[in-house]
Amino acid sequence: MDMLRYLKRKTPPPQGGDESSSNKPLQEINLEDLPADPGQRHGILQYNVNDRDRVRRAYLQKDIGGQSGGDHFVTQGFSNWKRNEKLRAHVGGPNSAHNEAWGKCVDLMNQKQHIETVVQKQSDQEKTNYKMRLNTSIEVARYLSTQGLAFRGHDESESSANPGNFIQLVKTFGQINPDIKDVTLNNAPQNHKMICSDIQKEIVNAFAMEIIKEIISDIGDSTFCLMVDEARDISMKEQMALVIRYVDKSGSVIERFLGVEHVTDTSALTLKGTIDDFFSRYGLSISKLRGQGYDGASNMRGQFNGLKTLILNENSCAYYIHCFAHQLQLALVAVAKKHDHISSLFDFTTRVLNIVGSSCKRRDLLREKQSEKIIEALNLGEISSGRGLNQETNLKRAGDTRWSSHYNTLLSLIHMFDAVIDVLEVIGRDASSTTHRTEAQDIVDRLLSFDFVLSLFLMKKVLAITNELSQALQRKDQDIVNAMRLVQVSKIQIQSFRESGWGSLFESVTTFCKKHKVDVPQMDAKYVARGRRRRNEEEMSNLHHYKDKLLRLVEFYPQDFTELDKCKLNDQLDTYIVDMRLSSELQGLDGISDLARKMVETRRNKVYPLVYMIFTLALTLPVATATVERAFSAMSIIKSRLRSRMNDEWLSDALLIFIERDISARIGNDRVMNSFQNMKTRKGQL
Repeated sequence: MDMLRYLKRKTPPPQGGDESSSNKPLQEINLEDLPADPGQRHGILQYNVNDRDRVRRAYLQKDIGGQSGGDHFVTQGFSNWKRNEKLRAHVGGPNSAHNEAWGKCVDLMNQKQHIETVVQKQSDQEKTNYKMRLNTSIEVARYLSTQGLAFRGHDESESSANPGNFIQLVKTFGQINPDIKDVTLNNAPQNHKMICSDIQKEIVNAFAMEIIKEIISDIGDSTFCLMVDEARDISMKEQMALVIRYVDKSGSVIERFLGVEHVTDTSALTLKGTIDDFFSRYGLSISKLRGQGYDGASNMRGQFNGLKTLILNENSCAYYIHCFAHQLQLALVAVAKKHDHISSLFDFTTRVLNIVGSSCKRRDLLREKQSEKIIEALNLGEISSGRGLNQETNLKRAGDTRWSSHYNTLLSLIHMFDAVIDVLEVIGRDASSTTHRTEAQDIVDRLLSFDFVLSLFLMKKVLAITNELSQALQRKDQDIVNAMRLVQVSKIQIQSFRESGWGSLFESVTTFCKKHKVDVPQMDAKYVARGRRRRNEEEMSNLHHYKDKLLRLVEFYPQDFTELDKCKLNDQLDTYIVDMRLSSELQGLDGISDLARKMVETRRNKVYPLVYMIFTLALTLPVATATVERAFSAMSIIKSRLRSRMNDEWLSDALLIFIERDISARIGNDRVMNSFQNMKTRKGQL
């Protein structure tokens, strides 16, 4: 055959020569005396084939110049960090095998020394053009990511009128700067335009990696808290959001979003495995964890197999704090709904919203009626005009998972009460269906009852107190000590309202009833309850009945303090208290958050390190998971119906840049370029 002429036959060995290595007889080999000097070693082919593997293993485990660590660096791993003499022996001197291998590894990872780079040398002009092209793509990716905008278009061809935001912005940059236009898009090499989808994702990933580095660097060796929650995205995939809370070097409480991870199910074991993988990927240690913050789901806080328990089994100092704002929502709405009249109030309010806002025509009619009422009030001088006042509004719908939504619903209903009545009267008169007309008339009758108005104003007052607490709890820099104080203040306000708030409440209700022509009953008359009267029922006045409607809502870190530290802390606290009383700059502070910052400013954190450690541990404990909830709100912006096919890594990177935009603004393009270049071997060189 023709292929035979390309084959070179091996010259057979001479018949009188040495035996082949496979025919060599087995010899007794002393594996302990194998020569270490490469110049004195026998070639591996000189040993019998049955001995070669033994010789190879012996050389791998051989102590060459006192550097070998045995199986510790091969199979078992090194764990005795308190006695690291063998580790230092393994590293050796400048010319040791370890340092030579390390130097070769560094050379191998240097793109400028790659064979491809040496073969394809680029001119300085080509490098300048590539850097400008890459810099333009990075700047475009930065803008689109921080604004939460889509990158790609439906048709990205050259003839397309709308090729997508990314390409369109590159064109805009070119129109502004002719130098950019000369090196991008059609003026760039066909296979090196830096605008394809893979390049876009790698640039965004480089941005995200630099943001993570900034956050991890800011944490340093400090302790931190983990806040986790999970929700479904637009493509019905379970995403777990991770947020950490820590005290930075200036003494300020910081909450940072780290990303979202796709989980196949929401069991505690799956969530724990995902968290372990995340911590390992970014070099976070669970031993530094000092707090956990979740919602009330059983898979999160379960006593036996919840995520809280799994983490506590591994780190007993990672205390679980149920989200204060979530507890407030549950305590207020859930408990209030157990009262028949208040539950009926919320249900009835939902009915009003449904019938008034069921169609665009009715909503337009509501806005028209409200505008007429505002114009009438302006003419009568009841309200004032000005910039930002009397803007167009609408009824706000309440949601069980949205904090303060019930309060906003009641406020909007009070504000638009006359307009709602007018719309319902139109429906009750002109609706085509008898059912709709009857329902609208019944709703009007109840809206114009004293019972409904009193319940409306009562819950508005209670929700106003708790709304301020809810807004305060959702602050990122809120600490647990101040949160407990705010809860106590709200409890005192509610109790004070229960004991002495009837007069002001009744005055507000009667004023509203007179304005909107609602009949006010005689308070001294006998109260007649709805339905059949019960036997032996105690008679009460209207005053006593409506007054009874008021509702009444209602340390240990052994890893951080040794026994010696505990003894020192007692004396240090005495000195600190005296110092604080004598220092005017430490007076008038609002909570331990301000105190921690002031201690760092005055360098007292160095003078009283144990006291400052107590403050940081208290500040690290979570108060609310509002930051995690905000991440899910951002996810609905990033991964929308039109971008439902985003992969998980792309979604996490885009969310990180969108949420932590203050960090991304501090990261220069040069850092992103270097991170982008080091991902893999690039055709372009910087």
